[in-house]
Amino acid sequence: MKYYLIAGEASGDLHGANLMKSILRNDPQAVFRFWGGDKMQAVGGTLVKHYRELAFMGFAEVLLNIRTIRKNMIFCKKELVSFTPDVVVLIDYPGFNLSMAKFARKKGMKVVFYISPTIWAWKQSRVYKIKKYVDRMLVILPFEKEFYARFDYQADFVGHPLLDELAEEKRIPKDKFLKQNKLDERPIVAVLPGSRVQEIKKILPKMLSVKARFSAYQFVVAGVKSVPEEVYLVKGTTVVFDQTHALLHHADAALVASGTATLEAALLGVPQVVCYEASPVSYFIARLLVHIKFISLVNLILDKEVVKELIQHEFSEKNLMAELHELLENKTRRKQIAADYELLKTKLGSSGASQRAAVVIAEILKK
Repeated sequence: MKYYLIAGEASGDLHGANLMKSILRNDPQAVFRFWGGDKMQAVGGTLVKHYRELAFMGFAEVLLNIRTIRKNMIFCKKELVSFTPDVVVLIDYPGFNLSMAKFARKKGMKVVFYISPTIWAWKQSRVYKIKKYVDRMLVILPFEKEFYARFDYQADFVGHPLLDELAEEKRIPKDKFLKQNKLDERPIVAVLPGSRVQEIKKILPKMLSVKARFSAYQFVVAGVKSVPEEVYLVKGTTVVFDQTHALLHHADAALVASGTATLEAALLGVPQVVCYEASPVSYFIARLLVHIKFISLVNLILDKEVVKELIQHEFSEKNLMAELHELLENKTRRKQIAADYELLKTKLGSSGASQRAAVVIAEILKK
């Protein structure tokens, strides 16, 4: 069978790669053509566009790059017609992928959406497009299935794919990790500034602004090789590339940009502060349109403030210093976070999301 997958971000590349591996177990002759990244390319098939060319952050940034986005859409439509896939698998990346869902469905192609757009946070009207153009919606957060049910649409909760990845990983001993990355013996504060260049440039300097106040700790940044190395060159930065989970395994606390990384830190048991700052225009628009209590997945899933969120004007050196001190020194706080993290794991269920998603896709192809 021929599969066309579209992932527009680093997390989509990761989940897409795991899904492709699971599809190959059911269909060893599978032919993949995809938009994604290095992880999907390592599985095999043809990489059409790298997510580096696609990831635009915030409302203002999207508007500034609207011509590029439109060109990509036209190109993608030509690709779909030329490749004639048996199924189109759309991985998150909602604005772009919902347009592709409409086009593919009108061309008679089968459409699966893996990892739902966050329509429960804003633009709930998108659910009607999904009902019309998406054959199956595979969701990874437990409350999403209930959300779609309210609109008389049956979504499949397959579990979170991060659980698959973590279950397969082998932990690197701390002494080996420190030696490989030329780190000293001080305890570690992991710094996860995101995977988009715009995001990193804005957030990383503020994250590291408290470094001098915690001289007993070494601040280590989780870098990704898909981002140019110079983007991380804030004064005194120590960066380890493509070793986020290994870094978190050995960290005492973490400073994390909002997104999937908040869930990664939680599942690995690391107390964290969630940090985020958008452009003033993007933030203003978001305040008008987004109606959720929290921005981190940890707090959203548990529906309470488990981890502190420092957003926009609250993301200051003073607030960050106070919260990080609490995480490192307050044993009661650390115990409460650990207990909440265990509850989070229970809600997310067992590993096997990628395989369950592959089974649903196989069912659709048989119809």
